[in-house]
Amino acid sequence: MNAIEIKGLSKSFGTKQALVGLDMTVPAGAIYGLIGENGSGKSTTEKLICGLMHPSKGQIKLYGREYTDADVRAKVGVLIESPGCFSQLSVWNNMLLQAANLGIKNPEDQVVKVLKAVRMEGAASNKYKNCSLGMKQRIGIAMALLGDPALLILDEPINGLDADGMRIMREILMDIVKDGRCTVVISSHILGELEKIATHYGIVRGGRMLCEMTAEELEARCPTYVALTTDQRSESIALLSSKYARVEEDERGYLRVYDAKTPEEVVVYLYDKGITVSEICVEKIGLEEYYIDLMKEKGGQGNGKEF
Repeated sequence: MNAIEIKGLSKSFGTKQALVGLDMTVPAGAIYGLIGENGSGKSTTEKLICGLMHPSKGQIKLYGREYTDADVRAKVGVLIESPGCFSQLSVWNNMLLQAANLGIKNPEDQVVKVLKAVRMEGAASNKYKNCSLGMKQRIGIAMALLGDPALLILDEPINGLDADGMRIMREILMDIVKDGRCTVVISSHILGELEKIATHYGIVRGGRMLCEMTAEELEARCPTYVALTTDQRSESIALLSSKYARVEEDERGYLRVYDAKTPEEVVVYLYDKGITVSEICVEKIGLEEYYIDLMKEKGGQGNGKEF
């Protein structure tokens, strides 16, 4: 079963169209990375899924039921922007207030459980105002986890975190979905981090879905290449371009050869032409570079599920 099925979703704010016929499918148990530049429609899509806005047109189904269904709404946990906490209260008391707001039975047991899940059990007595950004993000996720939701919607939860904070967040999200009982939709601009955890991706631009794919499909679409440096760059580019179909220079100053069989083959070829290679390695395009190339290729025109 799919956790989310969206068809032809549109949303207008006056004369501005934030979403234009967007389709989206999120399998149950997935970590779905929702990717797009500022203003692409990511947050609007998440708010519509959560019922914080009403669509102008289109259909949203959660676990096969209308998103307005009260029973399915109770299965959705949300962290959009920042958690609504009282700065002078402790983490514990803020959590208890949220549990009471949700009508949760045995609230103290639930709060203990979710604080442990987000590695915050040792900070329960801290005042919210004294918590770091990373701690506040984890508190927000803990609040969203109250009531054991089947679907968790997170808007930019790793932005602004340091390396250790991002590592902890990765571990938390992977723990949440590991038993298959919860599905996570997460938007982020930090694509390198998203690539480490996402099982599925949706790339949005101009309010349209450019494409959806699994992590395996992304892997297949990201080519491997030989990267090298040499003091004779211009001569090397000319020689390599005469032998290989795709040769590029990247922002680091490396020459990339995409259709070479082995790095040794490239070294020998250049050496025979009197050129010495200083450094050589095999690398692979990642999600961030793939996304940037796709934005250039598409020029803002989405065409549904396929490229």
